[in-house]
Amino acid sequence: MSLNNLLEKKPWIGWAVFLGSLTAVFLLGLLAASIMERRSEALIAFAPKVQIKSLDPRNSKWGENYPREYNSFLLTQEGNFKSKYNGNGVVDMLEQAPAMVILWGGYGFSKDYNQPRGHFYAVEDIRKTLRTGAPKSENEGSQPNTCWTCKSPDVLHLMKQMGIENFYQGKWASAGPSIKNPIGCSDCHDPKNLNLTITRPALVEAFARQGVDINKATHQEKRSLVCAQCHVEYYFKGSDPKKPGTNLTFPWDQGTTVDNIEKYYDALEFSDWTHSLSKAPMLKAQHPDYEMWKMGIHAKRGVSCADCHMPYVAEGGIKYTSHHIQSPLNNINQSCQVCHRESEEVLKNNVYDNQTKVTEIRERVEQALVRTHVEAKIAWEKGASEEEMQPILKLIRQSQWRWDFAAAGHGNSAHAPLESVRMLGHALEKAGEARLLLANVLNKHGVAWPIDMPDLSTKEKAMAYVGIDLPKLKGEKEEFIKSILPTWDQKYNEFEKSLD
Repeated sequence: MSLNNLLEKKPWIGWAVFLGSLTAVFLLGLLAASIMERRSEALIAFAPKVQIKSLDPRNSKWGENYPREYNSFLLTQEGNFKSKYNGNGVVDMLEQAPAMVILWGGYGFSKDYNQPRGHFYAVEDIRKTLRTGAPKSENEGSQPNTCWTCKSPDVLHLMKQMGIENFYQGKWASAGPSIKNPIGCSDCHDPKNLNLTITRPALVEAFARQGVDINKATHQEKRSLVCAQCHVEYYFKGSDPKKPGTNLTFPWDQGTTVDNIEKYYDALEFSDWTHSLSKAPMLKAQHPDYEMWKMGIHAKRGVSCADCHMPYVAEGGIKYTSHHIQSPLNNINQSCQVCHRESEEVLKNNVYDNQTKVTEIRERVEQALVRTHVEAKIAWEKGASEEEMQPILKLIRQSQWRWDFAAAGHGNSAHAPLESVRMLGHALEKAGEARLLLANVLNKHGVAWPIDMPDLSTKEKAMAYVGIDLPKLKGEKEEFIKSILPTWDQKYNEFEKSLD
């Protein structure tokens, strides 16, 4: 049957073909219009509105050219997220876990340790923390400028003006008037092309000592390396290798595991401080997030820090990286479910299950270490000798180093849960060995073991036991904030005018 005959007998077929063709043409038109619109959006989005100078620290200035990224960064001000064990609000961790006051006895963290907030608060929080003290003038202060290194892009200007070593050697309060902007755009981006770039010399130096030029890293590698500029274990190296100095240094020369870093410190006979109770030469882990991430499954599968904490999002025709840097648990849909097909509830509970197991053993280590420090204190008071205490102090150092490495990395139970449990298992074992040796020393000096422990159930009681006068510290800091910060802000405003 010919087509004409078919259409004569069934005329609706012709109309169907006509309408189908019309619909297809209409849809193709919409697609073409959408493509053109999205191209126009992209051109508008990436057309610079202002020229950003090299090292310009003002995030708001960058925001004029990149409003989507900037507006998402502003969301790091939020403080209402809370997971099972962590969050982004103001939480006094020493109040929640008084044992840490004892573990850090004689060190700044025993005075003040809060749950970390968003990057937006980096400068505000370091200004207010009791760990930076209360200097009376710009030429005083117990901490070096090095403490500012990861808190603000303003640091880059100071390093360029002063030289890196001179910057490190300055006093914390002296740099205060030159620092106002929190962690932001120029910390990680080249203003000419927005490429990721490494701006902190300590990271470049750490890789260079291993024969690696990280400036040649791929874009995907840099999506983790820019985070590794700060989220790492570090120490302040001095001319005397046994004592802290001012030069920011990453102790990776023998590797990045807890054991390799310990070997590095042991070879130098380095300690961050001497514990006020046990007299053990201690190491303080900072926040070894990058090192722990490297030992987890995500790093082994090529997943970067930004993939989970700063996922890509789409808005109209624009795909960009969210700069609302946060826990993936507050953004499971755009973070975890890009790769994982399980429901949000299942994925969340998987993380919580790991966190619960790690937290259980971590708290057991804390209690064992508290007892060890107190028992060592009593042993010294009863006349124990250096020779008797030396193997005990070494075990205390080794145990607490592993506990701290596991506890200080805020995402460890998600980044590398097996490694976290391994470290804590070794920490518990070494604390137990130390206590067995202490039992013999105490019995030798006429003290029955186990001893009756003092009441350390609250932050206040624990602080009193290690000799911290908290009201005095708070009063000094509040007076410092009240008297100095207006002057700092005024001086910074004068400097800011010169940037344009």
